[in-house]
Amino acid sequence: MTAHDSVDILIVGGGIHGAGIARDAAGRGLKVALVEQADLASGTSCASTKLIHGGLRYLETFELRLVRESLRERARLLDIAPHLVQPMRFVLPHVPSQRPRWMIRAGLFLYDRLGGRGRLPGSRGVKLAGTARGAGLKGGLRHGFEYSDCRVDDARLVVLNAVDAAARGAVVYTRTEVLSATPENDRWRVICRERAAGSQFVLQARALVNAAGPWVDEVRRRIHPAPAATRMRLVKGSHIVVPRLYPGEHAFLLQHADGRVVFAIPYEQDYTLIGTTEETWQDDPADAQISTTEIQYLCGAANEYFERTISPADVRWTFAGVRALVDDPTAASLSQVTRDYQLDLHAPHGAPPLLSVLGGKLTTYRRLAEAALQRLRPHIGGSARTWTASAALPGGDLPQGDPQAWLEDAQRRWSFLPPQWTARLARSYGTRMELILGGARTVEDLGRHYGAGLTEAEVQYLRRYEWAFSAQDVLWRRSKLGLHMSAVERQAFEERFARDDRSGQSRATTGGAPPPPPRA
Repeated sequence: MTAHDSVDILIVGGGIHGAGIARDAAGRGLKVALVEQADLASGTSCASTKLIHGGLRYLETFELRLVRESLRERARLLDIAPHLVQPMRFVLPHVPSQRPRWMIRAGLFLYDRLGGRGRLPGSRGVKLAGTARGAGLKGGLRHGFEYSDCRVDDARLVVLNAVDAAARGAVVYTRTEVLSATPENDRWRVICRERAAGSQFVLQARALVNAAGPWVDEVRRRIHPAPAATRMRLVKGSHIVVPRLYPGEHAFLLQHADGRVVFAIPYEQDYTLIGTTEETWQDDPADAQISTTEIQYLCGAANEYFERTISPADVRWTFAGVRALVDDPTAASLSQVTRDYQLDLHAPHGAPPLLSVLGGKLTTYRRLAEAALQRLRPHIGGSARTWTASAALPGGDLPQGDPQAWLEDAQRRWSFLPPQWTARLARSYGTRMELILGGARTVEDLGRHYGAGLTEAEVQYLRRYEWAFSAQDVLWRRSKLGLHMSAVERQAFEERFARDDRSGQSRATTGGAPPPPPRA
């Protein structure tokens, strides 16, 4: 066992909240370590509905503060990650037997006003029958409403926060678990173990942040003495991906007969993403998988609205994740349990502080990080300056903040690439695609092509800068190219990646700007 230098703040959990706090803290001049038991964004943060949104349905439970904060954060994320966060129009077909028209109009009016003036267009009533907005819907759906929100690649949002944290001096340990944490004088003594090698090491920290998501209680059980625990409720949400159900780049918000809403969203050009479900979960969050009942439920919800009937046989991919929500015994259903966050600070006199992050949603992660550091500042110091609302995430420093202009420039500069390749790279990496393409003049300059536009140059970038240590990290989290590859291509890539990993290539880190993650 070896001892590492002390840090100001040690964060347990490499999801969106852990990565967001690490980025903010490192930018305030604090010495930061982040420890994640698996891959970054490998839990709840890669299993969302891929939205940056205010949460229209939260208005029904009168969570006005949460909706207002979410809408304001939506605008900020559009500014700091314009390549990754994309505006989208959402169509809500009106079904008279569901929510009445006046209620929907009132909710959308309030939704527009809570968001303040922004560059996204407001809501309006729309005709569906015989129009592009209604293409693919059943003929009986004649009218509806549309409003604005945004979509995002959730896993990439997490990774970009971690990349920026590392560039600002944070140390990121992936595939490393926290075995125990014990206060010693004014610091935490945290014993960690690298899962692959089995080697243990010690980190000393002035403050400990438990941002382990659905594992938050598991981490609390490894802390001595164990802090008091807020009652949590674990809720599993599942999604399915099917071949495209309708043309156009708008999404649908579908009112289901049970009172819930289900999204249908254009996904990866050729597919439609449908979700989510909500079920109480009591087992290990790592074991969460979609059930047959959930698949049938989501297919049934889609079949109520779309002309094309789908069945479980049409499902091309599924994913499920578990959210840790602050329990509310008065909530009549899982849908009514708040998605707001709670920060529990445990700081007895003379002991180092422990901050537990409970609940929360993808959209508000940046504001949660600010609030977390505000709570910790009296104990560990650091700059009081808030900075993340205006500082671009890696790749987001587009000229004039215009993703279309950046795409057109990229297509001119790397004209040898197929247009769909350039569009994906521009959307995923923004200006950092320069680190992948560099001075390449032909497709052959990018090395081996594994299929679906994945080249050796991109794989090496992901190994060096984004902690990609397995084929799954590349195909299903850093990208979604596994969805576009054939089974033969996926297997060949997995075998090649494993061979390279055994030769040590996956852990290669060399110089360059921005610097690689400080983990060998």
